Amino acid sequence: MARIVKMIMTSCFLFYLFFTITACNSSDTTVKIEQINAGIWKISAGKPEIVNLLSELDITPRDEAIQKMGKAVSPVTAEEIEFKIIDGKTYIRFPLEKDEKIFGLGLNFKTVEQRGRVMRLHTDHYSGRDDGRTQAPVPFFVSSKGYGALINSARYIDAWIGTGVRKDSKNPPIARDRNTDPRWSSRPYSDNMEFLIPAEGVEILLFAGPTMLEAIQRFNLYNGGGALPPRWGLGFWHRTPTLYSDRQVMSEVEEFRKREFPLTVIGLEPGWMSHAYPCSYEWDTTRFPDPAGFVKSLNDKHIKTNVWINPYISPATELYEKMEPYTASHSVWCGIVPDYTLPEAQQIADNHFKKNQLDIGVSGYKLDENDGYDYWLWPDVATFPSGNAAEQIRQIYGSLLQNMTVRMYHKQNKRTYGLVRSGNAGTSSFPYVIYNDYYNHKDFITALINSSFIGILWTPEVRASQTAEEWLRRMQTVCFSPIAMLDAWADGTKPWSFPEVTQQVNDIAKLRMQLIPYLYTTFANYAFKGIPPVRAMNLEEGYQEESKLEEGKLDATANPYAMALKKEVKDQFMVGEYLLVAPLFTGETERRVILPKSKWYDFYTGKLAGEGEIITVSPGLDRIPVYVKDGGIIPLWPAITELENRQYPLEIRHYGEKTSNYNLYDDDGETYNYEKGECTWISLKVDSDTKGGKRGVVIIPENSKVWSFSDYRFRFMSSEETK
Repeated sequence: MARIVKMIMTSCFLFYLFFTITACNSSDTTVKIEQINAGIWKISAGKPEIVNLLSELDITPRDEAIQKMGKAVSPVTAEEIEFKIIDGKTYIRFPLEKDEKIFGLGLNFKTVEQRGRVMRLHTDHYSGRDDGRTQAPVPFFVSSKGYGALINSARYIDAWIGTGVRKDSKNPPIARDRNTDPRWSSRPYSDNMEFLIPAEGVEILLFAGPTMLEAIQRFNLYNGGGALPPRWGLGFWHRTPTLYSDRQVMSEVEEFRKREFPLTVIGLEPGWMSHAYPCSYEWDTTRFPDPAGFVKSLNDKHIKTNVWINPYISPATELYEKMEPYTASHSVWCGIVPDYTLPEAQQIADNHFKKNQLDIGVSGYKLDENDGYDYWLWPDVATFPSGNAAEQIRQIYGSLLQNMTVRMYHKQNKRTYGLVRSGNAGTSSFPYVIYNDYYNHKDFITALINSSFIGILWTPEVRASQTAEEWLRRMQTVCFSPIAMLDAWADGTKPWSFPEVTQQVNDIAKLRMQLIPYLYTTFANYAFKGIPPVRAMNLEEGYQEESKLEEGKLDATANPYAMALKKEVKDQFMVGEYLLVAPLFTGETERRVILPKSKWYDFYTGKLAGEGEIITVSPGLDRIPVYVKDGGIIPLWPAITELENRQYPLEIRHYGEKTSNYNLYDDDGETYNYEKGECTWISLKVDSDTKGGKRGVVIIPENSKVWSFSDYRFRFMSSEETK
């Protein structure tokens, strides 16, 4: 009979604790607990597998940043976490308190809170059901108690989140008679989370808070911090139809210029290659007779080039014979499948991609179809030359491709930014944004919110619409996401395809360009502090059920604001430190917005919108509702249509009455020199002047270089004063 392992965690010192358990096969198993940094513990139970979600990736924890966060105490106790190893499988139990909420556990599209769910965390295309099969099945959860946990296994992980009721429960549900008791439920209360890993051991990483956001920060920092994309990646992207030639692409670029529409990245779909499905990664010389000249002509126009690929190699390429010894037993679309856990396979691909893309100036990749679909992907019975299980490689294949391509660009000291169909834990520092073929606008926003819990980026890209209203609403949303992109690969749609809203689409795309200084700083805080650039309202300070439940006032059942906070909020989110975005969807003329504690101001007008309350707004079709927290400082560029490598004048907006200090980030925007300290944090301050008004101050550290800003001008939105 298996003995339950009890574990104790403190945050005071680095230490090891050893326990012995006896599994059903009577073999001894060791559990080790090690505090590895401030508020982070590693637990090894049984015999963890060598290959896990992090082991194959080139990531280095940002230890100094973690230490700056300070010590933190784990809220779990000796009586609350249990391990069992039975029949070669590892069982884990975490406790749940009565009102505890659980977030994370993959890129879910329909649910934000995960309590009451049963899932198998399995890399796959998203089918429309939140069952754990998704492009990013990250086995990391964060609890409203203020801690998070990563189950660091590259296996399909079964999860029961507050569903299974144990006989030894400390807080069991009440048995009720369905015939007579209306309170009977088919899903009674459960006070535990349980996970099943098909391996004889597992590694778990625990991250203390004390808040949920701080637990997520530690998780991201442990995985190398967040991605810092090149500045051009935060502009507007346009992907052209599959079989476009170089002339057609350049004609499209010229049309953008004529219409004064922003454009920073052109994406090429499969037709740029001589063979696709499977791929050659070599240029089609009929459509692109001079690839180097084509890419240079785009670069001369300040437009970067991003090319589509998938991982499966065509026999009609020079890469095939070199890579064949390092591939799987099965093919995909008759193409060989490289085993990218092998250094030899990585180097062969590196050489080929460098020759055909990087050396001629291609700026990045769209890494497609590495997520899975059982009817065309390799089966779990496939074998790989590394000896790693097909299941494990499926769980990390998108992560491996991200890792390999980022390393290639890092060698050239050029930052990249791209798209990918799958990722897992450990990829927060990789400059890739996940997308898929699912196309529900509301669910896209839920996924955008959920991405902030699991250390990945997600884009609600725009592809097509049935009406002009839908087109504009989708465009408004995507311009507040990690990549602002129109993907016209299938039908050739243009930003101006719906003439009746062309001006509004142009306006929101230009606003995206104006926001680049704010967004770039937001991503710098992701890189250096681990703060997600787009985050759920649950992670916003002041967003909590107590917000208006002051002593002697209304209780939760009588307070609409408090009741709203008890429900999932799946349609509004934070961008950076100060912006709250509340999109509308097709057919909606008004919506409710939950404003956390603090005063909030309309982004466009500076007028007070509310404070710790629910408001109903009718913004019309032209604008997406955006609100700024009291004291918010939003740095803006002019409404440029192309992004040159030069300084632009900066408008510094201040909202509300609170004095504040905003640290604006700047570097060269393209290289990794910031890792050597070649970057500048500019202090933007707003305080009171001698006459009781406001004054703005710009403080640039002595001997610091400024790459991007000039002619600083403050605009006080609450009073429309300028200085």
